Amino acid sequence: MSQRKIVLFTNIDTDPGFKMTRQVDEILKNSGWQTVLCPISIDDSSETDFSKMTPPDGHQFTSIENELSTAEMIITFGGDGTILRAARAASDLSVPILGINLGGKGFMAELEAEDIMLLKSVADGDYKIETRIMIDVEVQRDSKIISRDFALNDVVIRGDNKVIDMTIFGDNQKITHFSGDGAVIATPTGSTAYSMSAGGPIVDPAAKNIIITPICAHILEARSFVLVLGRVVTVEIGYKKSNPSYISVDGGNHIRIQSGDIVRVFKSERYTQLVRLSDKSFYRKVSEKLGERE
Repeated sequence: MSQRKIVLFTNIDTDPGFKMTRQVDEILKNSGWQTVLCPISIDDSSETDFSKMTPPDGHQFTSIENELSTAEMIITFGGDGTILRAARAASDLSVPILGINLGGKGFMAELEAEDIMLLKSVADGDYKIETRIMIDVEVQRDSKIISRDFALNDVVIRGDNKVIDMTIFGDNQKITHFSGDGAVIATPTGSTAYSMSAGGPIVDPAAKNIIITPICAHILEARSFVLVLGRVVTVEIGYKKSNPSYISVDGGNHIRIQSGDIVRVFKSERYTQLVRLSDKSFYRKVSEKLGERE
């Protein structure tokens, strides 16, 4: 029988020298797992030369795309951005992801650095899989689709340092029209990210909804809307404030859009699977991450 394989997906910006990665690697190998190391740098603007870095003993650097077809799990080392990167790579193959938080809030991560001994449960199969919905997005210009993508967290539509004009629909029924900085269209997983910072609701990540949150809307009655998952959200970029704007999918590269463009967001056929080892509830995690203490 071949060894079962786990991909170690390490953000070198948050785990310099692979200190945490080495500890987890030892735990997993002692439990009979094969491990492969796929380092990344979240800062895509920097060209990291991995050939000048020394991998942990027994490893060579490889890419996550080369390893996922034969992997049973991904363990990420970093923040939620690292998990989002892993989710994009893993979505078509349904490889589950276990996050170790070395970043900021880390709402999606299952473990903090001090919890890594819980990884011994992986060898025994003593863990659960939690399925998270994803959303698809497409941009239409002059009746042609010019961009397609998908997200685990959110799709952000923003003016480029200037106010833009937007009309938002749900299943072709007008929801709201406003000028402002933009809007966040989020999944429940993404409700604790930009949407929350813009005043949106915190939604249980196991829910099946699409959340629309205006960003600094120039109307008093601007509110978030929570829609059932089957709705198609359409955003029309108006001409009243014909300023440069863009969309960003899960915090990735900006895609330029313009007045007259139509952005559609809807339920994806893709899913993300997250590994759960601890008994810590989402509600407890929110209280801890957002500063509440008993």
